[in-house]
Amino acid sequence: MRSVILLPLLALSTPSCSVFDHLEYEQGLSARLSKFVPVEITADDSHLAASERAALGHLVEAARLMHPIFVRQAWVMNPQMEQDFTGAAKEMFAIHRGPWDRLDEECWLPDCDVPRTDTAGYYPPDMTKEEFEGWTTDGTSKTDAESLFTMVVRDEDSGLRAVPYSKFFQRYLEPAAEHLRAAADATTNESLARFCRSRADAFLSDDYYQSDMDWMDLDSVVEITIGPYETYEDRMFGYKAAYEAFVTIADPEASAALARYKNELPAMEAALPIPDHMKNPNRGTESPIRVVDVVFTAGDTRSGVQTIAFNLPNDERVRESKGSKKVLLRNVIQAKYDAILEPIAKKLVVESQLPFIDALAFSNQTLFHELSHGLGPGKIVKDGRETEVRLELKELYSPLEEAKADIMGVWTQLFVMDKGMLDAERRKFLYPTWLAGLFRSIRFGVEEAHGKANMIQFNYMLKSGAVVREASGKYRVDFETFETETSNLVRDICVLQANGDYAGTVDFYHRYAEMGDELRADLDRLTEIPVDIRPIYGPDRPDQED
Repeated sequence: MRSVILLPLLALSTPSCSVFDHLEYEQGLSARLSKFVPVEITADDSHLAASERAALGHLVEAARLMHPIFVRQAWVMNPQMEQDFTGAAKEMFAIHRGPWDRLDEECWLPDCDVPRTDTAGYYPPDMTKEEFEGWTTDGTSKTDAESLFTMVVRDEDSGLRAVPYSKFFQRYLEPAAEHLRAAADATTNESLARFCRSRADAFLSDDYYQSDMDWMDLDSVVEITIGPYETYEDRMFGYKAAYEAFVTIADPEASAALARYKNELPAMEAALPIPDHMKNPNRGTESPIRVVDVVFTAGDTRSGVQTIAFNLPNDERVRESKGSKKVLLRNVIQAKYDAILEPIAKKLVVESQLPFIDALAFSNQTLFHELSHGLGPGKIVKDGRETEVRLELKELYSPLEEAKADIMGVWTQLFVMDKGMLDAERRKFLYPTWLAGLFRSIRFGVEEAHGKANMIQFNYMLKSGAVVREASGKYRVDFETFETETSNLVRDICVLQANGDYAGTVDFYHRYAEMGDELRADLDRLTEIPVDIRPIYGPDRPDQED
């Protein structure tokens, strides 16, 4: 996007603009807001010791500071817009963190047809791919320019310059570090104190390796995940990491019940339906699994569609040493099942398969999706040089990785069923719940990573006959075909990743990532069902602000 078209958007964001008083416009915003149903998300903290309650309070305050950082990362004009908006416009901004609806990509400001910029706020809004790539041919700037932890700005001569996150966001990161250190002083849990202190140091140095290692060892009832992680927002290159935070209370017993699956990761890797030289046996296998209830979230994860689980860190050095941690957000998963997935299933899945859709299958699919992020190609060799799948596939990486994790989540469940670790009777629940879950995620928008990932799976399975559309406009899973095609899709995605095949991934997207008119019409029948929840956590309430 060129800088000249920033001006009308800036004008619309000022308090003097009266367009937000127009009834028609307010009605339009109301329709958009109705796609996100407010749900109060609670977590029981009554069993916490006074020390952990004090630590929890500081963790929430550190998390709050991730919000203004992400707002600026999402778009350069966002900080001013956030101050200027009132009423329904303020609510829209709170959901989408910018003037573009994250579901349909449309600008929700009046008389605005400006497309969402791929640069987000990480790069100058008028910067082109060609300009960036020309700049990075200079070896002295390439490392900083492509770093996960730098903002790219224009210098005084209109050239490009990389600024470390620690300097660009110093006004927020320094107080966040102070709160983390205060939490470390308050808690009696050594692993939480160690992580809080090392992450505080990382905020000021941009070196996150040690704190990522400490986060992997974090074993506390009160936990926090905080920092720059996912690269979805950078749609130009997928290089830049967005700040986010999850403050949670863990359930040790539920976590321990699922922990046995992590021991199967080496066997799962060895059994992947791809040539042996494409497998990644060197990744660490510690891979802790946490079942938690969310107390508060902020930053990237609070924008648009809400996260139900995550698998971090993304640093391949940490993954090869320790694996990755899978965290299931139990109270959010249940809220989404009740409010969204179950009603969708009743509309779009054939009646005979409805009895086989349940919350346990949804939760299991979420767990094994996250486990699957730790499997398959990560570090690869391309044209004789060591690299990573993320770097080779650039902006195409995130949707393909999400598609891999989702369909591999089915494949890994079949794997543990065959070993007798999961009741084989769950097979009949696995497939229809997976299908209903696809419809849920496709509604996020086919330009969003998870929505595009689910579109890929849907079209692949539909074309192969594993998913069948009945004349009624409802869908069913062909159980026999589905298992074979699950393995085939895992293979096709992992081969693209292992080869770092950018051109092949473009072709794969052209074949499978587009939404057909028939599905679009079927999804239109879901207009009365919210697309996602708008969580309200205890610290969000005015009476909890102190």
